[in-house]
Amino acid sequence: MRLFLKDPLAILADGAGGGLVVEDGRIAELVPGGGRPSAPVDATFDASRHVVLPGLVNTHHHFYQTLTRAHPSATDKALFPWLVGLYPYWARLDPESFRLSVRLALTELLLSGCTTAADHHYLFSAGLEDAIDIEAEEAAQLGIRVTLTRGSMDVSVKDGGLPPDSVVQDADTILADSERLLSRHHDRADGAMLQIALAPCSPFSSSLAVMRASAELAERHDCRLHTHLGETEDENRYCQELFGCRPLDYLEEAGWLGPRTWLAHGIHFTTDECRRLGAHKVGVCHCPTSNAVLASGFCPVNELQAAGAPVGLGVDGSASNDASNMMEAVRHALMVARLNYRAPEAMTARDALRLATEGSAACLGRADIGRIAAGRQADLALFTLDELRFSGAHDPIAALVLCGAHRADRVMVKGEWRVIDGTPVGVDLPALREAHGRAARRFA
Repeated sequence: MRLFLKDPLAILADGAGGGLVVEDGRIAELVPGGGRPSAPVDATFDASRHVVLPGLVNTHHHFYQTLTRAHPSATDKALFPWLVGLYPYWARLDPESFRLSVRLALTELLLSGCTTAADHHYLFSAGLEDAIDIEAEEAAQLGIRVTLTRGSMDVSVKDGGLPPDSVVQDADTILADSERLLSRHHDRADGAMLQIALAPCSPFSSSLAVMRASAELAERHDCRLHTHLGETEDENRYCQELFGCRPLDYLEEAGWLGPRTWLAHGIHFTTDECRRLGAHKVGVCHCPTSNAVLASGFCPVNELQAAGAPVGLGVDGSASNDASNMMEAVRHALMVARLNYRAPEAMTARDALRLATEGSAACLGRADIGRIAAGRQADLALFTLDELRFSGAHDPIAALVLCGAHRADRVMVKGEWRVIDGTPVGVDLPALREAHGRAARRFA
């Protein structure tokens, strides 16, 4: 079926003032202002109330953390004490509560205009060995595109790390399950709905042996690599004391310094390290909200981009952001950049949206999403400007960012509507809220 999204109020694409045509899950045609599709269409959607964006792409999240938002054990703490405060609660995860945490996080993301989400799951307590399979089932049910990273930790408290012994696994278990998941779920085809990446958690919870073996597996299976790096000064000190080098040197020693890799946070990099990352095309996911909540610092977004490193956007965990909302992350990216660089022109509204679309797609190694262009996947987020917050706004696209849009009216993934009139298709929101809230009480 050919669907014509007609005459949008505004659209983040060149030469598409008249709308676009969707066919077989792809954008078949851009229609210039005042024009009409070049061939007959089967249906028309009047988009005159809508600002049309490429579907937002979230490149770093921890779905399970929706169960421990605004938790007294972690409130107002920096990263290391925050982790220490929450690990004992996360160790209680079981399949039922985990499934609800995933469903709620993915639903929140969809409602914010997100069409592709990457999750970093690295906690595998007893009974939760199939966590990534649960995530795959939930994503398929909601119809959202995902990159699920098989995270891992093999350095616990007894080894001088931070996580409790009960949530880590040995190297053989990690690598065997990583290979299983890649064989079962990883789709390298254009338009893939599910891809797997390998993601040892961090230098202070994953061994060099697991980092190296993961890089070898990624090469063999043609998948991507992901980890936390450069998030805090504590991490820098930890690496210096234990390994005698900075985190980026540790990454290079592990064989990760290449275009397969994207990193979460990337705050504490020197100018030279930004150049190294750019030279090797290592991506960085900027997490402005989490960085601010944990007072971790400012990601050098502009320096990284100038050096040639792809930079995307992520909401990070729902216990350090306390939301799973990509449009809020876009606004925060703009505000944090202007504070950091002390210049309004350091990041515009369109720059911030590009981080969440083209930049994020590049981090995930995908050329089929992230832009509204003929041949790309039909992943779209449509917002109205009907609320009081938008009254008086003259630039509809800038208004989404500056006036604080946070909920999409319509969301399309692979040509299918997944949110209609602000409601996710097939989801009973009150029932989900009640079940998730009940599960979260176990973590009090």
